[in-house]
Amino acid sequence: MLDPIVKTIEVPCSQEKAFTVFVSEMGSWWPLDKRSMSLMQGDGKPAKSLRTEPKLGGQVVETGHDGMEFHWGTFRSYDPHNSVSMDFHMGLPPENASLVEVRFTALGDERTSVELTQSNWEAFGDMAEMMRNGYGSGWVLIFEQGYKSACGG
Repeated sequence: MLDPIVKTIEVPCSQEKAFTVFVSEMGSWWPLDKRSMSLMQGDGKPAKSLRTEPKLGGQVVETGHDGMEFHWGTFRSYDPHNSVSMDFHMGLPPENASLVEVRFTALGDERTSVELTQSNWEAFGDMAEMMRNGYGSGWVLIFEQGYKSACGG
């Protein structure tokens, strides 16, 4: 049993904006030029876009440079401005999904604590430890730098 990854950052924006940027504007801060299925498909070209359907059961979908779509995940819970969770498998079959949970806590009018937890590594089978290690370093670039910057930090 592998421990979850937990990342907590403070962003310089309201709780509402922090939630909206994470859920509705993911394509603006996710580094598709460094982390996308299109890059991993062999030709090394980044994805065109990443879109979310911000609602319970909504999907996270990458559109590749060639128009091919890759399903990354599905929202399992959706509590606007407070929390969101999703099955997250970034191009793998949905049965190989980790669980990403994100909580947003207001620290003031323009300060929010955002905690991201990724668990359920067992879903990756023999690749579990490798996947956990990859995401452990990946969230630094994606969450601690890209997302935080998009929130104004």
